[in-house]
Amino acid sequence: MTMKDVKTSLLERTSVRRYEREPIPQETMDMIYKAVENTPTSYNGQQFSVIDISDQELKEKLYELTNQKQLKTCNRLLIFCSDYNKITRLAEKKGFDVPPFTDTMDGVTIGIIDASLAMMGAVVAAQAAGLGSNCVGYLRTVDPAKVAELLKLPKGVFVVCGLALGVPREQPDLKPKQPASLVFHKNCYRQDTDKMTEELGAYDETVKHYNQTRAGGTSDNDWCGHILDYYRHAMEYRILDYLKAQGYDVKR
Repeated sequence: MTMKDVKTSLLERTSVRRYEREPIPQETMDMIYKAVENTPTSYNGQQFSVIDISDQELKEKLYELTNQKQLKTCNRLLIFCSDYNKITRLAEKKGFDVPPFTDTMDGVTIGIIDASLAMMGAVVAAQAAGLGSNCVGYLRTVDPAKVAELLKLPKGVFVVCGLALGVPREQPDLKPKQPASLVFHKNCYRQDTDKMTEELGAYDETVKHYNQTRAGGTSDNDWCGHILDYYRHAMEYRILDYLKAQGYDVKR
């Protein structure tokens, strides 16, 4: 298996939505598994699990829910979940009292962070192996109860994000990201608000130009307005109700 170097894997990553039909070699999947298993997690509690979907019928059902074509065209779909079910099962067997950690925001946050770190490990491993990948957050929000039913998720487990994997059929243009001056703050958060706003405006224009000229479909979307539209749509999600149904009765 020929591997790309870390620099190439990280700095040339793009989101791929169209894949070839050829399968991913088992050797490559084993390497991705190992990368995920070695994820740094809070307390080494490993508060996450991954559902590896190769069943085309199941992928088609998830596609029907989301209308995200990469879910049905990818060779493998990894779904990263926050998971407190595993430790709860063992604690009950050993007669240990289980504190209601899932009823706290910290408990919810830790599971999300662990699953997210695991997914990024899988992304880098997949990129290094020459695969294409695409993170699908819509699986978390489109119909949480239906997705949980399809995946047979027990209490204490909820979807954080999906990751489509496959041999890429396309090479999308690299999207412009915020410059270092907007991402990295030195010793404290930036205090030059006006200058920062100017830089954000320049980035907004860069994104608009990219969307107007990119290969594979253009638009007039800027960055700010486009992202705010996503926020408005996301206001309709009822994630707290879903979390409660999955055993996360957040109180503090």
